[in-house]
Amino acid sequence: MKDLNDLNQLAIEENNLNIQNEIIENLKDLRNVAKKNEIKCFLSDEADALDCYIEIHAGAGGTESQDWADMLRRMYLKWSDRKKFKSNLISEHKGDEAGIKSSTIKIEGDYVFGWLKKESGIHRLVRISPFDSGARRHTSFASVWIYPVIDENIIIEILDKDLRVDTYRSSGAGGQHVNTTDSAVRITHLPSKIVVQCQNERSQHKNKETCMNMLRARLYDFEIKKKEKQTESLEASKAEIGWGHQIRSYVLQPYRLVKDNRTNYENSSPEKVLDGEIDDFLEKSLYQT
Repeated sequence: MKDLNDLNQLAIEENNLNIQNEIIENLKDLRNVAKKNEIKCFLSDEADALDCYIEIHAGAGGTESQDWADMLRRMYLKWSDRKKFKSNLISEHKGDEAGIKSSTIKIEGDYVFGWLKKESGIHRLVRISPFDSGARRHTSFASVWIYPVIDENIIIEILDKDLRVDTYRSSGAGGQHVNTTDSAVRITHLPSKIVVQCQNERSQHKNKETCMNMLRARLYDFEIKKKEKQTESLEASKAEIGWGHQIRSYVLQPYRLVKDNRTNYENSSPEKVLDGEIDDFLEKSLYQT
């Protein structure tokens, strides 16, 4: 900044507009660098640098909410692509007519969990329903829960006696083998009642391995929340995916606005937000920490 200021003084004295314009561009670059360093200061928790799992569940409302859950999944996948992160579908329970009832995806990249951890909560959509022949306005809800992918440096003890392992036939794409064998795995951790499932791999062994990794992530998150005395309020908000619990509203009708109820940040281009442009919302939630 000091060097640019000295150079600017010389440019003014010499009335050199080209140098002055170049200084303006350099200032913009400097501001971007400062911004990135500022954000890193808010990504300093133990788990912030880790990859993450995103669990999405449709709320009550059938096809409407199931379609909304699918839209949210697409939003996070688009965001991941914009960041050049890697994403994988872990499990999916398709909706009856459209969308998804639930889904888990994994996103790998620098500080993914730190960026997305504040996305946990209820997301609300208001729009003219494409599934309503009367073209009426509908309100839909879906929940999003973010968990860190635990690395080998964090030890989570899981006892075999605390687990119930179920296998079942996988649904959806994957070829004849996946659809005709019990390759999908569901693991229930009995003490915490946490349930994880995976169906994206051909082999039952690989699905079980993925499930165990997800379970370790969930248990780690569970213990962190308990230490922070947040588990009680979190479970209360999970009890109902509906009115009064939403962290963010996406309104497409009668006006167009996305508003975060925690930071009060607003964006009047919901189509861009749903296309993965959510960095401004993520930054605002980080600064509120």
